Amino acid sequence: MFERTRTGLREMPSNTAWLLSRALKPADALGGAAAGARDQGWKVTAAVVDAAPVGDSVDIRARRAHDAAERAREAEERAVEAARASKELADRAREVSEHGRARLKEVDLETSRQVKQRVAEAQKEAEELVRHERQDAEADAKERREEVEEEVEDEIAGAEADADASQRRAEELVEDAAQALAEARRLADDAAEAARSAAEEANRQAEQLQNEAKQRASDAEARVEAAEELRERAATTAKQTARELDREGTDGLDAYKKPELVELAASIGIEKRTDMTKDELVEAITQAARSRARQGARS
Repeated sequence: MFERTRTGLREMPSNTAWLLSRALKPADALGGAAAGARDQGWKVTAAVVDAAPVGDSVDIRARRAHDAAERAREAEERAVEAARASKELADRAREVSEHGRARLKEVDLETSRQVKQRVAEAQKEAEELVRHERQDAEADAKERREEVEEEVEDEIAGAEADADASQRRAEELVEDAAQALAEARRLADDAAEAARSAAEEANRQAEQLQNEAKQRASDAEARVEAAEELRERAATTAKQTARELDREGTDGLDAYKKPELVELAASIGIEKRTDMTKDELVEAITQAARSRARQGARS
């Protein structure tokens, strides 16, 4: 008996959860939930009575059983009330859903009708607007064409007047050109005669220049020969100076005055001689003379 009582006590929470889950299901399960709640209530009562400790008095056990039965009854009433409320809410939800779907359908129909109506009105307004715009555009185009035609006529008249004036001007220019051509021919004849005279004078001057060139060439050859002779004399002088230097050393040049040293340096081709001191002239002449002497010995 004790084991059965313990089993009943353990099953009580799961039976309560089952009752609550039935209460939370859709309202069409309300009858089954109420019957199940009553059955579970009696089971709970029996379980509580069996669960009373061994040795307690019958009154205590009865009081406890009564209290448990009362709590079970209250739980049953709450479960039934919750199931009833759940059914009401489910019915309300179904009504709201059906009402919402019906309303959406009505709204779809109404909005579709309004859309078609507005589209038709817009198309009508657009057609009317296009017609007015076409009329305005055609009127503007006609007015613009008339303006352009008038401008073109004025331009044609002006162009014809300019063409007549240009033709008259061209005829005048042709006449002027004929006169200018005759004058050009006369000037060309004069220029040809002047060119022949100038050519003859140029030939005469060319012959004269040729003769002068020949004379200058002859003079240049003479100067070249003189320069060659001068070079040979300078080489000879350099050799003599080198021999003298070999015999006398640089002491012999020290006896020369600076102008004499400058003249001697010029005879052997020493550059910048006028800017040298006497000692520098002696050194330069000595080196140049010895260099010329060595070159003469090799030749």
